[in-house]
Amino acid sequence: MYESIVITRYGKIAEVALNRPRSYNAFDLEMVTALAQGITSLATDDTVRGVVITGRGKAFCAGGDLRWAAQSPGKASATFHTLIAQFHLAVLEIRRMEKPVAAAVHGIAAGGGFSLALACDFRVLGASAVLMQGYTSRGLCIDGGGTFTLPRLVGLARALEIAAFDEPIPAEKALQWGLATTVVPDEEVAGEALRLLERIATSPHSFAWSKKLLTDAFETPFEAQLEAERRAFGRCADHPDGQEGLKAFLEKRPPRFGG
Repeated sequence: MYESIVITRYGKIAEVALNRPRSYNAFDLEMVTALAQGITSLATDDTVRGVVITGRGKAFCAGGDLRWAAQSPGKASATFHTLIAQFHLAVLEIRRMEKPVAAAVHGIAAGGGFSLALACDFRVLGASAVLMQGYTSRGLCIDGGGTFTLPRLVGLARALEIAAFDEPIPAEKALQWGLATTVVPDEEVAGEALRLLERIATSPHSFAWSKKLLTDAFETPFEAQLEAERRAFGRCADHPDGQEGLKAFLEKRPPRFGG
C-alpha cells in the first residue's frame, strides 16, 4: 500500500518502518503523508495492541528532506507549511492513540526524527544511536511537537540547552537525561522494542486511560484532573479487564486480560 513506509505485523504488535534508506529516512511529503495514514490505520485496528516505529537502513530518521524542499516550487514557507501539516497529523495520532508506541532508534535521529522519537511513549536506543534536535543550527525552530515533549521529558533548563547548543546526544547521555527508556546493543534494538511492548503488564483498556490522563495532565487544572481520574477509574472498574484484575487480586493469581 505504501512505498516510503513498510508495515509489518508481529502477532499483536505492528512495526512501522520508515523506508527511504538512501536519504537516511528523511521526510518528504510522500513519506509523512504515508506515515500519518499508516499510523491512523493502526490506531483504529482492534487486532493491534502496540506499535513500533523504526527506520530501514543505517538511521532512524534524519528529519526533513532539505534537498527535496529546496527543489519544491514556490516559497520555502509554503513547502514546509504543507510538509509539517502532514507530519503533525502523524504526531497527533501517536499521542492520541490508545495503544503504546515505542521508537526503535538506531543511527541518527535528528530534526523531525528527533521529534518523532520524543512523541512516542517509549524510546529504545541502540548503543551507537545519536539524538540531535538539528533545527536551530540550521536557522530553523523545532516542530513535530518537540517544544512540547522535550521540556516535559528533561525540564525547561535542559531543553533550552539542547535548543541553544544543538550538540549530538549519545545514547548513554540520552538515557541519563530521560530521553531514552533503555539502551541496548545495536543489533537488539528492534527486538527489544517488540519485547518491551509485549511486557506491558497493564490491560489495553487501563493503559489507554493512563496514557490519556498523563498526557492531559500537563494542560489540566488540578481539580479537573482529579475529576477526570475519578471518572476514568469508574470506567476501568466496570470494564471486563477491571473486573478480571479485581477478581485476580482477591484470588491471588495473575490477571488474564482479554482487552
